[in-house]
Amino acid sequence: MMRYALVTGGSRGIGRAICEKLAGEGFRLLINYRSDDAAAEETLLRVREAGSDGELLKFDVADARATRTALAAWSDAHPDAYIEVVVNNAGIRRDNLMVWLPEEDWSAVLNISLGGFFNVTQPLLQPMLTHRRGRIINIVSLSGLKGLPGQTNYSAAKGGVIAATKALSQEVARRGVTVNAIAPGFISTDMTADLEEKELKKQIPAGRFGKPEEVAALAAFLASDSAAYITGEVISINGGLY
Repeated sequence: MMRYALVTGGSRGIGRAICEKLAGEGFRLLINYRSDDAAAEETLLRVREAGSDGELLKFDVADARATRTALAAWSDAHPDAYIEVVVNNAGIRRDNLMVWLPEEDWSAVLNISLGGFFNVTQPLLQPMLTHRRGRIINIVSLSGLKGLPGQTNYSAAKGGVIAATKALSQEVARRGVTVNAIAPGFISTDMTADLEEKELKKQIPAGRFGKPEEVAALAAFLASDSAAYITGEVISINGGLY
């Protein structure tokens, strides 16, 4: 039976690396993205180069109706299959001190990370519970654990997903579904390209930014049979920066 994994925000960065890694583990990938068709096609090409295949699912995770419509259409087209692994990776940063933070930048960040977690995960839960197998992996952040100045919105969004991870894991554990979160520190991606890497590296005990592939390796482990007894955890991958 074909095993399916959905990765939101899968067109670049950490999401792309996770798609590639899961493809290498034999999953067929559903690559969600919002707007960049060319980047999504590049991810699909890399999935195929990794020895699997996939399909593109273009929708905005912050749009509840669009998300449900897209997932329902996929289910209708694959009546004998279900999405066994979901990686909630989609997110944006709109950094600012809260005193100057526009309301739309508060809402946009929360709607994608926290709202997107609900919009994507909720409709996929019942099939996982029915099959008594599922893996929900939420990509959060160091910001959600310690809070970072200039990221009140991002910290609130990721902190909310962390709390939801812990609660949901207790609801579904008896049915063979695990729910875990990965909290990356500074990872070299498009999202961190605007940061002052030279200065920030001085704060990191490992002395460098992480690689998307390192986060992807952890995600693949959490998606595997070997991780069946790990749930409700938030695993940091940050080079020792706490």
